[in-house]
Amino acid sequence: MGLFDFLKKGLQKTKDAFFGKVVSLLKGKKLDDETREKLEELLIQADVGIETTEYILERLEEKDGNALEALRETLLEILNFDTALNEPDNPPFVITVVGVNGTGKTTSCGKLAKMFADRGKSVVLAAADTFRAAAIEQLKLWGDRVGATVIAHSEGADPAAVAFDAVSHALARNKDVVIIDTAGRLHTKKNLMEELRKVHRVIKKKIPEAPHEVLLVIDATTGQNGLVQAKVFKDAVDVTGIILTKLDGTAKGGIVLAIAKELGIPIKFVGVGEKEDDLKPFDPNAFVEVLLSE
Repeated sequence: MGLFDFLKKGLQKTKDAFFGKVVSLLKGKKLDDETREKLEELLIQADVGIETTEYILERLEEKDGNALEALRETLLEILNFDTALNEPDNPPFVITVVGVNGTGKTTSCGKLAKMFADRGKSVVLAAADTFRAAAIEQLKLWGDRVGATVIAHSEGADPAAVAFDAVSHALARNKDVVIIDTAGRLHTKKNLMEELRKVHRVIKKKIPEAPHEVLLVIDATTGQNGLVQAKVFKDAVDVTGIILTKLDGTAKGGIVLAIAKELGIPIKFVGVGEKEDDLKPFDPNAFVEVLLSE
């Protein structure tokens, strides 16, 4: 399945509920007061958020002419990030995966591992979610499935020690990629955020510029709450990119725009479905094309 079809499947609910109506509303029109009001309502309902919606409306008023084309240009401006991964010249490429409970972090780690393995890269998975025995077991299953080495300690072990051992192993064995699965933590728990910072301090003892990516997993179905989570994680651990999961489970895919505009963090991957290959690199052009296609 190509990326356009993948996103079309994932955004079907959002398109049916909101953006299909946006296209009908704006097609062949200029932005008058009545149209503006209806558009504002649809965007907010789609979880674009008040701040981002106001920005979009202001940009449309500045752009004279076809409102639908102006909207297309504005959405692309909002999503105009470099979504490429910050891969270092010298491996290993170290990625930390963070987020609150239940967003799909461990599954995302496994899918990332498969993506790299499919490119012929050797992968190490670090089971640094030591709070849940199930997370360790789940990561081991992914390791078996995709041919990745899994570094795990016992339940309750120090997550930083697991991360340190995984990076040490990758350096000693010339592995290409290290993906560190961390425990789900509520963004309100300061001690858990400090633990995450400790994981990063320990990694830096081995590779000063690591982690090269800190990917925050957000469940698209949580809507604006996901934005609140992201703000706290960004402040705590310098998030470099977003993995947006369960995009097919919500009619409010507009959260993609809110995240990009209000946080200034690129969305790097989107997840649609439960299959191994259901995590894809995010493409802003394809995203906007799907949302605004007729």
